[in-house]
Amino acid sequence: MSGMKKIEIAIPVSVLEIIVSNPNTHGAADFTRVNIKRTATGFQAEKLTKTQAFHDNFTIHKLNEYLSGLLSSGFRQINAFDGDGTEYTARLTKSGELLTGKKRSERKISPNTEHDKEKRYIIPPNADIPILRDIGLVTSTGQIAANMGDKFRQINRFLEIISDVCRDDLRSPLRIIDFGCGKSYLTFLLYHYFTQIREIECEITGLDLKSDVINNCNKLAVKYGYTGLRFKLGNIAEYTNFTADMLISLHACDTATDYAIYNAVKCGVGKILVAPCCQHELNGQIKTDDFAVLTHHGLLKERAAAVMTDAIRANLLIYAGYKTQVLEFIDTSHTAKNLMIRAVKAKIPKDVQNKALNEIKHLTKEFNLSPTLLKLFNHG
Repeated sequence: MSGMKKIEIAIPVSVLEIIVSNPNTHGAADFTRVNIKRTATGFQAEKLTKTQAFHDNFTIHKLNEYLSGLLSSGFRQINAFDGDGTEYTARLTKSGELLTGKKRSERKISPNTEHDKEKRYIIPPNADIPILRDIGLVTSTGQIAANMGDKFRQINRFLEIISDVCRDDLRSPLRIIDFGCGKSYLTFLLYHYFTQIREIECEITGLDLKSDVINNCNKLAVKYGYTGLRFKLGNIAEYTNFTADMLISLHACDTATDYAIYNAVKCGVGKILVAPCCQHELNGQIKTDDFAVLTHHGLLKERAAAVMTDAIRANLLIYAGYKTQVLEFIDTSHTAKNLMIRAVKAKIPKDVQNKALNEIKHLTKEFNLSPTLLKLFNHG
């Protein structure tokens, strides 16, 4: 690879099988193809020549680094498959342009055993992590406890989303704020993920209003030897002066999510991930003549208010200069509060920012809304 340009690639770590093919005649050594499969601890690559096979093993977080190396050494095609019928593609053109895509796939990848199913998880069911035992998710024999499967999947989905947004641009120490941390099992697992799986120094501060919860979390941090993890008593709205690379706020009630977003933006946080909860504010404000069909029934009015609340938050993050996505945090069969807003600071064109703000103004005018976050940005 000496003297060759490094090519960056971004394939989700949830994939199960990857085929790297189409080597050019001047690179990729003597290899004709590379087959990569998920293992219990990461991935195994089988590099094929015309007569032999060579193997590499690497951890989950090294996947895209490994793929980048293959592209940089002469391969030009990647096809990656997950277990849910999605195929991710990457093709390197002769001019050196990387074309990526995603499509539905008929390729069937069905794990044959319970052991194989573990391969899909960043945190496998038999992981020896103290917090998993202390919250009752894993039994003393290393098995997922009865009725805890949903929580286990939620943990791994959360770490998947974090992994996708934290690829290669991580500073050390990585500084994270967790607003409304609660009992903090996700906070502890996030610390484990960065320090043990990603192997980087990490400093996480959890903030909550309950003193007994804070005291217990600090005791657990000492018990586990998590020296970079601390918990503080505080109000999200009043915690306005901090330095962080990432802010997380999972299920902070109603307008607490708005203050979490606003304070993160004002403090220049690069990555913001919030999973909103109980959006009551706009439900009491909605008033419209032309779209009264949305307000006749209490349940529909509540859901419309929740969608509008999160749409306004997402647009305000775009307006503030963040590339923003609304994701499904966990399947609706596990929890009704299943949305996550993920925002990464980026160069957003001015016309796109203005359009995002104007869309909010049209919405709030039509439905007689005065959302807290819009007022915090001085546009309410």
